[in-house]
Amino acid sequence: MKAFECKQCGECCRGEGGIRVQGDEIGRIARFLSITPAEFLSQRCYFRHGRYYINTGADGFCAFFEREKQCTIHPVKPLPCTLWPFYPALLNDLENWIMAQDACPGINPRSSFEEFRRQSRG
Repeated sequence: MKAFECKQCGECCRGEGGIRVQGDEIGRIARFLSITPAEFLSQRCYFRHGRYYINTGADGFCAFFEREKQCTIHPVKPLPCTLWPFYPALLNDLENWIMAQDACPGINPRSSFEEFRRQSRG
């Protein structure tokens, strides 16, 4: 039994403030979009507290999420998207994991916290 198996529901693509982009990610995403890094940052991101974050749409989803296509930058998605749901905050805190389990249908409700942690180690 897997503790996590992505259902491609897009729930992890919703919510402002969680999709930080930095370093090489900016250039990779810009190249993928055939724009300059400066254009990517000015057109698709916002700057807050010294960091860049991907914009969200009026529906609250990442600007690169489309219901039919899912993630339109999937081959170059940033680290927070790659890590989900195996974030340190979820791997190290049972209560955070329980909240994520309630929000993410990909986290198996029958798995234990330890099984989830084991799967993260791969």
